[in-house]
Amino acid sequence: MTSADQATRPLDPEPDTFDDSEALDAYSRVVTTVARVLTPSVASLRVRDRSGQGVTAGAGSGVVITADGFVLTSAHVVAAAGSGTASFADGRELEFEVVGADALSDLAVVRVTIPGGGASLTPARLGDATRLQVGQLVVAVGNPLGFAGSVSAGVVSGLGRSMTTRAGRTTRLVENVIQTDAALHPGNSGGALATARADVVGINTAVVGPGVGQGLGLAVPIDHTTRAIVSTLMRDRRVRRAYLGLAGGTRPLPPRAASATGRSHGLEVISVVAGSPASRAGIRPEDIVIDIDGAHIATVGELQRVMTGDRVGRSTTVTVYRNGEVHVLEVTPGELVD
Repeated sequence: MTSADQATRPLDPEPDTFDDSEALDAYSRVVTTVARVLTPSVASLRVRDRSGQGVTAGAGSGVVITADGFVLTSAHVVAAAGSGTASFADGRELEFEVVGADALSDLAVVRVTIPGGGASLTPARLGDATRLQVGQLVVAVGNPLGFAGSVSAGVVSGLGRSMTTRAGRTTRLVENVIQTDAALHPGNSGGALATARADVVGINTAVVGPGVGQGLGLAVPIDHTTRAIVSTLMRDRRVRRAYLGLAGGTRPLPPRAASATGRSHGLEVISVVAGSPASRAGIRPEDIVIDIDGAHIATVGELQRVMTGDRVGRSTTVTVYRNGEVHVLEVTPGELVD
């Protein structure tokens, strides 16, 4: 560089007059905005066991969903807890009690005690995960490894994933799980996965990979099904589910059955639990379930969605295809227990 070049080169701005916003690209502005909006709504949860001795049983994150103290988190975060402490970005540490947990969706609701009552928390805005697209920017806000208010960003790596959950001897598939490459670590569970609009579309639940922070993260979606679960937990403290007692998988219907029913696929019964409602109703292995009370059934997820608590003890019509014929059976579902 010549002396003439040096003479005409613009001077660097003085540090005290430099505007950081000039250096932020569109990506950075989105992430910082989401962080600013959501950080007050994400709590760090320290849970105590039920012994009454104040023993710490674990930690995680939670998302404020109402101003008067309801906080959404992962069921496995509070699995061994009856109460705990929620810490917020403004420095407050408030006691909470577990309202209800549903291990089969890995969702739970706790209620924070606000001194003096009233409504003084900042609720997050819940979005709709069904509108997500692969490649879309998402931001994770939580408290990994005990570091409160941590933010990471990435993209939606995949949609429509399934995750197996367990409660006692009962297993269930959580459908439409969101897969993301936003860095998640232990302690992120129960935290928010949000869009560029700061709408919470998922509750971070798991890290998939050989080590901490490696691999891919999973989040339970916020959609019609999970909203109903959250509302039920807030109201009833638990989620009831109907039970048929069969296992199966998707199968294309033979042309004759497809023509007769107007359906292209059904749920082939692989096994039936002895003494279960399905067994008592005469459902057999190799039957293909087509409809339940008129609702088309082609996947395990669709079967799970219709087995809601209001069907427990209520006569239900199950349409099956068997040996070239369509049969309509009456089944009275029981209640699914752990």
